[in-house]
Amino acid sequence: MPTHLSLDDHLTALRRSGDLLRDAAASAGLDATVPTCPAWNVADLVTHQGMVHRWAAANLRGDRDSDTDAFVAEAAAASDLLAWFDEGLQAVLDTLASAPEDVAALVFLRDAPPPRRFWARRQAHETTIHGVDAVAASLGRWPTADRIGIEPALAADGIDELLTGFITRGKGKLHTEQPCTLVVRAEDTGHAWTVQLSDAPIVTTVGLTEPADAVFTGSAAQLYLSLWNRADELTVVGDAGLAKLWRDNVHVRWS
Repeated sequence: MPTHLSLDDHLTALRRSGDLLRDAAASAGLDATVPTCPAWNVADLVTHQGMVHRWAAANLRGDRDSDTDAFVAEAAAASDLLAWFDEGLQAVLDTLASAPEDVAALVFLRDAPPPRRFWARRQAHETTIHGVDAVAASLGRWPTADRIGIEPALAADGIDELLTGFITRGKGKLHTEQPCTLVVRAEDTGHAWTVQLSDAPIVTTVGLTEPADAVFTGSAAQLYLSLWNRADELTVVGDAGLAKLWRDNVHVRWS
């Protein structure tokens, strides 16, 4: 799952999406519900992302005593939760910018880039998706890709991370009794992926490799948000049941 984006591309996306999350959270109010994550209110969302920023920075620094529960407790005790969030965002940006290119740190996806590049990519996409959650809270509904304005190249990179990294880990619920093939094609960037589904672990190949039972198309941004279950803008050709199967079974969670 290599990335074609640069470190600076990911850091720019991380900064932009962190600012988007904070501003949308302020607009929505901390007690507002999050339509794209119904179990959360905005305070829960901000706390989660602020905790992840702190954990990722600590992992890259090699801190042995980082404690996610302690980060959550910090958030609960903060007099200004959004300021607390900003501090964590700046810390992970600074850590990513200053870490050695060969820093040793945990990564958790197969065929991942080196840790510094892995975490720049991962935090860019995690914060982008949770920024969308904050926008959803401010709107009171799921947003459209046009409302978010994600760069096509970043969206394609995020689709690639999801399809070649996350869903192929063998830990999810996306399975079919009979083998079938799903193609995902971004109309604006030209990227495509072939996803082979069965009762075995998922296999994703970059590009078009064989006829498909279903094709998901749209702009890269539409596909990115829809595949992360943050928008509903897929165009489906073929077996429409695969779109419902995806929405019901693809849920990436912190663990």
